[in-house]
Amino acid sequence: MKIIHCADLHLDSKMESNLDRQRASQRKAELFDTFSRMIEYGVENGVRLIIIAGDLFDTAENMQLRIKRRVLSAIKNAPEIDFLYIKGNHDSRDFLEGEELPENLKLFSEDWKSYEYGNTVVTGRDFTDELPEGGEEKLYSGLMLDSRKINIVVMHGQESGYSSGKKDGGIINLKLLKNKNIDYLALGHIHSYKYARLDKRGMYCYSGCLEGRGFDECGEKGFVLLDVNEASSDESHISCEFIPFAKRTLHEVTIKLSGEYYSEDELGGLICDKIKDIPEKDLVKVIISGETEENTDIDVEYLTEKFEKRFYFLKLCDDTKLSIKYEDYENDISLKGEFIRLVKEKRIREEDKREIILMGLKALRGREIDL
Repeated sequence: MKIIHCADLHLDSKMESNLDRQRASQRKAELFDTFSRMIEYGVENGVRLIIIAGDLFDTAENMQLRIKRRVLSAIKNAPEIDFLYIKGNHDSRDFLEGEELPENLKLFSEDWKSYEYGNTVVTGRDFTDELPEGGEEKLYSGLMLDSRKINIVVMHGQESGYSSGKKDGGIINLKLLKNKNIDYLALGHIHSYKYARLDKRGMYCYSGCLEGRGFDECGEKGFVLLDVNEASSDESHISCEFIPFAKRTLHEVTIKLSGEYYSEDELGGLICDKIKDIPEKDLVKVIISGETEENTDIDVEYLTEKFEKRFYFLKLCDDTKLSIKYEDYENDISLKGEFIRLVKEKRIREEDKREIILMGLKALRGREIDL
């Protein structure tokens, strides 16, 4: 039996804040399109279950009725697949209230609930802000699994290998999930793929999100495809594979300068070298960091215009620090020298001195100052 494990779709959420209205709207549409394509993939590949480990939607404020109904329609139009959906910390059951739910959409609750498919049992519980009375011990002691079954458990929250001491249902205590006959722990909340051993018997996995929405979600995104072999004679009943599936990937590249002088052509060459292998359909953030000599003029607007047409979207950030050798200005008879010496004597943080000097040098060159 084939199963898809996905999470954190955040349908109809706000997209990268720097996108213009047209591209932000397009990216929002692409979130649903990727969800729809995943379902088509499932139908074409004989997938029996799609597990959604929380955060199918984003927030009630952003949710549009047509998106909710498109989701329910897409689920209904794939009757050969059951959709097992737990609520994440962004979800609300209000999203589904008042709608006729498809028969193949299976929901969970704040208590452990199971669905059986032959010898395979999928057990999960919705995200809650607070632990039940009795705390973590009560929560995990309520998870009772048959050792003779193939057990998949679904939860949403931040992994923790120890007791955090917080009254927070969002912390998943991996230590208390060990030795509970779990074969595969399907998790949501972390937006990057992670697969690791839980105990001698089972593994745990974050599928990550289907599409990156901002530059805090860079790298390949997709879902996990499970193949459950109930007839296997050994303990390895489940094989899994991460399937990259996003329409666009977000990339963050860093160029670190070493305190020397860089011309615009040299900076352009460094940027070219970093982005040359990135597909043009993707979104790119270039960060220029390190230290620069005072005459290095990093024109963010010019460099952005130079490279942005190569990609769906490009953002360039100047995070450099000015490299100042005060001894070079001790005997400099000029307005610049007098200014730098004056700032040097101020009893302020070195970081603030650098910022003041940088703004002053820009003003002396007649450049616009960003305040």
